[in-house]
Amino acid sequence: MTPMTPETTTDVAILGLAVVGLLILFTLIGEALRLRCPPDQSDPVVEAFNMRVHTWWGLAILLALAVLAGRIGIIALFAFASFAALREFLTFARKRRADHLSLALACFVILPLQYLFVALDWTALFTVFIPVYAFLLLPIISALRGDATNFMGRVAETQWGLMICVFCISHVPALLTYDMPDGSDRSILLIVFFAMVVQLGDLAEYYAGRRFGRRRIAASLSPKTLEGMATGVLAAALIGATLSWVTPFGLVGAAAMAAMASLVGMCGTLVFAAIKRDKGVKDWSHLIPGQGGLLDQLDSVIFAAPIFYHVTQLVWG
Repeated sequence: MTPMTPETTTDVAILGLAVVGLLILFTLIGEALRLRCPPDQSDPVVEAFNMRVHTWWGLAILLALAVLAGRIGIIALFAFASFAALREFLTFARKRRADHLSLALACFVILPLQYLFVALDWTALFTVFIPVYAFLLLPIISALRGDATNFMGRVAETQWGLMICVFCISHVPALLTYDMPDGSDRSILLIVFFAMVVQLGDLAEYYAGRRFGRRRIAASLSPKTLEGMATGVLAAALIGATLSWVTPFGLVGAAAMAAMASLVGMCGTLVFAAIKRDKGVKDWSHLIPGQGGLLDQLDSVIFAAPIFYHVTQLVWG
């Protein structure tokens, strides 16, 4: 594993301090909002805001440790995240005894192979391995077991789980394979940039939507509002412009990429809300007290990651 250059290490440290500063700021804002409430009352929006900030402290620490460990640390972190997310998703998927072998292959063969291809920088393979080869292989294995009961539904949900929990998430560490125009090893900073603009855009959308949002996007699925989403995308664009120095995009390009990632991520949360409503559940699991499971935290990242990766490669590759 090649160590980071001193210049990249310095930039990572500066970016890390900026993340800590933002989290401290959001923590202070949350506590100030809580103090404004009467002693015997609590504001659900403020409490949810504070809970999200507390969760992000933990996620930021995990990402920081992975970045310090370098390329292998980041790939290992997201491989574990994919495994945990896939486990949550498959808990609610339709399955029968005939699918056990397919599910075992998905978790213990296809998932590690996907991340191995990312680690080896086999771009031509990791971009098609799950959408083509796993897509065709798993239904064949289930069909060979001879059980046709609800076959289409069972196969489709397994394939959906692989796509969103493994294929999409793997595009975050895949940003490490991007060749920076200046030949540096600063591609690791793109991961931090991507995570910050998506998550902070989500936070702005959540608070603004519940404070002054009026027009619901999909009232039967989610409390998201047009005003909240607009605020979130604008906040992401401003953060992206501020962090443009860590990207090859330039000022305007960084703002546009941040806005795009934030918007796609918010649309992803609507899709996950529809899936949960269909399954009759509020959260994917109780892994994070008060905040649901890993999928509840990564829903926007999951949808935004492949779009961010491919636009980066197509426009700035």
